Amino acid sequence: MKIVLLDALTFEGTDLSAFDALGDVEVFATTSPQQIAQRITNAEVIVTNKVVISKEFMQGSKNLKLICIAATGMNNVDLDAAKDLNIEVKNVAGYSTDSVIQHTFSMLFYLLGSSRYYDESVKDGSYSRSPIFTDVSRPFSEIKGKKWGIIGLGSIGRGVANISKAFGAEVFYYSTSGVNRTEDFQRTSLEDMLKTCDIITIHAPLNDKTNNLLDYEQLLTCKEGTTILNLGRGGIINEDAVAKIIDEKDISFGLDVLVNEPTRENHALLSVKNKERLYITPHIAWTSIEARDKLIAGVVQNIKDTF
Repeated sequence: MKIVLLDALTFEGTDLSAFDALGDVEVFATTSPQQIAQRITNAEVIVTNKVVISKEFMQGSKNLKLICIAATGMNNVDLDAAKDLNIEVKNVAGYSTDSVIQHTFSMLFYLLGSSRYYDESVKDGSYSRSPIFTDVSRPFSEIKGKKWGIIGLGSIGRGVANISKAFGAEVFYYSTSGVNRTEDFQRTSLEDMLKTCDIITIHAPLNDKTNNLLDYEQLLTCKEGTTILNLGRGGIINEDAVAKIIDEKDISFGLDVLVNEPTRENHALLSVKNKERLYITPHIAWTSIEARDKLIAGVVQNIKDTF
């Protein structure tokens, strides 16, 4: 069978040789919308991470039997059209859970411990001129005793909750779907979470219930000194609201996901004055070496299971 990988650059450095045993493989680093139709014309299997596959493209690919989404989210494929055309669509769930959990704490420690400030103070020579052996000009606090709110209690949210509890935090959760419940942590409303929690981390999908969940008015209710991290999806936090409030109130934000990826060059977030309160990473929480290996193994298994 013919297998076409449309955006393999997102797996750069990952061994893709397992596909070779399954059929005739064609690998493209990236694929623009204008290139999709030609590249998938004779494909029986498409592997896509973020390339959007619409009904039009499916209809134009007469041999297409399976679309493998090399991700958990499936919003880049017209699922209704695939069903109508009898094309199977499979994703890979759970491959990046540990990677995202780890990056959550990486972002938190960077902001909470003023890591950028202290690193630069040593490298620019400030520490060399210090009259004392330490620098306490940017005090930081411990996680222990803090109230930690989690938005989205799926496998990632639960993993973060368990580790934050081990640090001694008091953990609260808000289920965006209303389905996930547990007796292990305290359930709360979004309003109360924003008003009372010191740390808030987002691990929810983007949908009608979560789109623009945190806008300017909601962020205004947060406590001074709150740290908010979004490792769910861009769009859950209004980015213009973040750019505005970060220069008005002592709130720190860590964002691994944005509405437009890559972000626009003139984005409001790139012009904030209080840059030390903002930490942005380019959607890398899912990309540990181990996670990408699991992802590719999951895609290969999906192809084997289908045929």
